[in-house]
Order: sequence, then structure tokens, then C-alpha cells
Amino acid sequence: MGFVSLFLLLLISAFSNGVSQGQLSVGFYANTCPDAESIVSSVVRNAAQSSSNVPPVMLRLHFHDCFIEGCDGSILIENGPNAERHAFSHQGVGGFEVIEQAKAQLEATCPGVVSCADIVALAARDAIVLANGPSYDVPTGRRDGRVSDVSLAADMPDVSDSIQQLKDKFLQKGLSEKDLVLLSSAHTIGTTACFFMTKRLYNFSPAAGSDPAISPDFLPELKSTCPQNGDVNVRLAMDRGSEGTFDKQILDNVRNGFAVLESDARLYDDDTTRMVVDSYFGFLNPMFGSSFEADFVDSIVKMGQIGVKTGSTGEIRRVCTGFN
Repeated sequence: MGFVSLFLLLLISAFSNGVSQGQLSVGFYANTCPDAESIVSSVVRNAAQSSSNVPPVMLRLHFHDCFIEGCDGSILIENGPNAERHAFSHQGVGGFEVIEQAKAQLEATCPGVVSCADIVALAARDAIVLANGPSYDVPTGRRDGRVSDVSLAADMPDVSDSIQQLKDKFLQKGLSEKDLVLLSSAHTIGTTACFFMTKRLYNFSPAAGSDPAISPDFLPELKSTCPQNGDVNVRLAMDRGSEGTFDKQILDNVRNGFAVLESDARLYDDDTTRMVVDSYFGFLNPMFGSSFEADFVDSIVKMGQIGVKTGSTGEIRRVCTGFN
């Protein structure tokens, strides 16, 4: 009897923990704002027709929002130079105007219902679909945070982080080495600036030359695009050969020395992350091996639940750039 009671207690405890971690639900707005998801999809789709850069920008915005203060729309706030969005680690992050357009339409349809944080998460999903990536259900029900401070963004993952630093930063958010690989794979779409390549190409420690992980067949191409003392604002695809399509090509590039970003190359420095990368290739894949698309969905949904505010915590902003 004691064993049964203990088992039930553990079962209830596990269930309670699951609820507290997963307070979001698919279809959260089904009754209060049934057109919410279609409105966001329409706005993102229209924006992408004007700029092919919209899908990677929306995906990156979701990542940067979640890693600071949780997925609570804090990165959207614009209340002066100390707002989180002005952090050095957020440079180049965009898509704010797309979120505002979606918010304006949602407020006109169902005022005070849909959070900015949820719009960011939904827009990321829609962006992935536009890049021929997998569609998936987005758990919603986030509320918007009431804090936005530039100092809180000091510990974002950085392109020059070691693999151990990257693993530690992801672990602090409850994300595994596998999540690190999969979420880094979001670099399959979009571009980066030569500014982020200078150290890797010309001042890589300890010899102050180029990162030896770069394939000799790829190094001249990178140096040609980003010459020493050249224009650091020149942009190059993060996924050589497949920059416009959401796929696992970027992981194949990592395996073969064709990773553009230093942090992506570092995924092959560690036994655990290397095994994850390699799991998506080989004779048995994709028929019997790991599914890159399904695993990516699991990881981004997991990321989307970091530090969420629900219930009476936070607020539903009227405009995404300012607190109520």
C-alpha cells in the first residue's frame, strides 16, 4: 500500500511538473480569437513577398527573444537606449515591423487577447514554412513580459564561443546538446555579415591565422567575400549552397569544413554534438535514421517554452513596442 501511495505521489508530481513546464496549449485562441494564427500567417507571407530576408529574420527574432527573460516579447520593447533590443548581442536582429503589423490587425479583430510573445513564436513557424521547412503546431498562451533591460542580454550565445560555452549557455536554458545542434541548424536560411567573420579568417587563436576547421577548398572563397580590412557590412550566406531553403545541408557543411559561422563549425569539435550532426546522414538515413525536420520541430517547440509567463503573470500589450 505504501508503494502504491508513493507511486501515485510520484505520478502526480511528474504530471504537475509537466503542467508547470507546459502551461501553453495548441489552439489557445480557438475561442477568444479564432483567426489569430491565420492573421499572423498572412502578415508574414505578405512581408516575405516584399523581402526574401523575412523568413530568417523572423526565425532569429524568436531565438533572441526566448534566450533573454524567456519567450515574453521583451526584445520588442523600444523605450530608449537601455531597452534590451539595443544589446550588442542583438545587433542585426529585425522583423519588429512585421510583428507590429500583425499585432495591429489582431487588435482590430480581437483587442487585448493575443500576446506579442505568441505572435513572435507563430511568425517563426510561418517563416520556416515559407522556406520549405516543416509546419508544426505552436503551443500558445504566453503573456508579455514587463522587463526590458539591455544588461540582461550580456550572456547570449556568441559566434566566437567555444563548444563548451555554447553547451553551458544552452543547458542554462534547459536545452540539451541535441537542441544546440538543431537550433544552430536554423542558420540554414539567411545571411551573416563579414564583421562576424574577421576573427575566424584573420585572427584565430592561437596562431592568429585562419580557423583550421575551414576546408582549404572553402577558405579562398570566404576570404574573397570578406577580405582583410574590407567592408565588414558585406553579407554572405550562412549555409553555403542552400541558403534559401530550410534543410540539413548546413549540417553537411559542418561535417565537411564548409561551415560559415565559427559557432557552427564548433559543433564538430565535441563528441556528443558531432554524433548528433552525423546522425542525420549515412546509409540508413532518412528511411530508418533520425529525422532532421521532426527533431528540429521538437527543439524549437521546446525552446519556445523557456521562461514563459502565463496566467496572471505578465500582460497582453496593446502595442508590442511598449508596456501597457
